[in-house]
Amino acid sequence: MASVTFDKATRLYPGGDKPAVDQLELEIEDGEFLVLVGPSGCGKSTSLRMLAGLEDVNGGSIRIGDRDVTHLPPKDRDIAMVFQNYALYPHMSVADNMGFALKIAGVDKGTIRKKVEEAADILDLRPYLDRKPKALSGGQRQRVAMGRAIVRQPQVFLMDEPLSNLDAKLRVSTRTQIAGLQRRLGITTVYVTHDQVEAMTMGDRVAVLKDGLLQQVDTPRNMYDRPANLFVAGFIGSPAMNLVEVPITDGGVKFGDSVVPVSREALSAAADAGDRTVTVGVRPEHFDLAETGGLTIDVNVVEELGADGYVYGSTPAEKGAQDLVVRVNGRHVPEKGSSLHVVPRADEIHVFSTSSGERLSD
Repeated sequence: MASVTFDKATRLYPGGDKPAVDQLELEIEDGEFLVLVGPSGCGKSTSLRMLAGLEDVNGGSIRIGDRDVTHLPPKDRDIAMVFQNYALYPHMSVADNMGFALKIAGVDKGTIRKKVEEAADILDLRPYLDRKPKALSGGQRQRVAMGRAIVRQPQVFLMDEPLSNLDAKLRVSTRTQIAGLQRRLGITTVYVTHDQVEAMTMGDRVAVLKDGLLQQVDTPRNMYDRPANLFVAGFIGSPAMNLVEVPITDGGVKFGDSVVPVSREALSAAADAGDRTVTVGVRPEHFDLAETGGLTIDVNVVEELGADGYVYGSTPAEKGAQDLVVRVNGRHVPEKGSSLHVVPRADEIHVFSTSSGERLSD
């Protein structure tokens, strides 16, 4: 097992004027499960492919343990990769697919069979070892691809959106299996996904990328509670955090018809930057319903989820038509077309600089 270090690693594609990955600095600990997440084109898959040796590194370096692997070919890096499309050989049995890398490496048949059966037991694949991939479901094929990686006993697992071809229910159960499996094996894992729910539920830490730049790396809980900037705040969380630009006033911010207290440090930082407004972030569960005051929203859509409900509403057009999502008691959901007064809880709001997007509140 080994740690992974990106030291100002940069990838600039030929003909491009902007790096796909821009001076990525990231330390992944031995045995850690780290998730790279971000929207399409943010550089997360490129970062993974740089680590795998499938993309050139134009600046900086990459280390696995104490070894500089920046310019080593993939076969010499001691990594195993699990792809989105399984990449199984259709004419081979499950057992042959799982043991193929060992066969190429010249390992004897008895050892290969033993390692394949051990991996098959871990993944509940023992009954399918003699079948061809076409006789398996999508979830089973993905487990075969996992098994092929496990039998090699690499120092690092690399997973590139391995669940995106599975249906929603199977994705949930398979991500639980993968996270549990990684903890049992203790192998350092770098996992790429565009799904922030997947990232939050699987990773020991999560790294958020945007336009090739690392925005924040932290535990899922810290990232949820203390997003570093407006991008992370709007990206992490489902439904997304509400972001509302509000004027600064004495002792706080003017949120609709109410004044919400904000830390003096946040207001001073905004004043130093010359901002007359700040952007306040409020998660849907951190609004209170009031008889008066706060922001008035017109209810457009109500999602009833049993214990909870989510109200999707907007402020009146004459006040700027701001869209908001509010979590409400599932037993007492408002009528579509009605109006609500919502006030954020002062101790649960996040304050960001409107000009720079950086976090201002503690």
